[in-house]
Amino acid sequence: MIQITPQMRILLAVKPVDFRKGIDGLAAVCRQVLGSDPFSGHVFIFRNKKASAIKVLMYDGQGFWLCQKRLSKGRFGWWPDQSDQGLRSLAVHELQLLIWNGNPGKAQVAALWKPIAG
Repeated sequence: MIQITPQMRILLAVKPVDFRKGIDGLAAVCRQVLGSDPFSGHVFIFRNKKASAIKVLMYDGQGFWLCQKRLSKGRFGWWPDQSDQGLRSLAVHELQLLIWNGNPGKAQVAALWKPIAG
């Protein structure tokens, strides 16, 4: 089971990828296109061209996890503009919203807790 924690770095690939790619193909995209190390423990999120599916790639120290969600109807309504850089960072609650086909850009959440210096 994959556990995503607030301390983990979640990186979303802005441009769609070929979903025929498996673990090795997506790891190559991480290295060659996104300039990131797939063995870093970061969570990488990819979308297909039709915006009907996402894949999640993550290395846990022993091996890779590859998860896919394909919508039975419709498309993922939110995705960053492709004119942005190749990667966009997400918070855990934004990933949860994305998986449920919500809009992380419009999420209203409380500010992160910070201790008061004193």
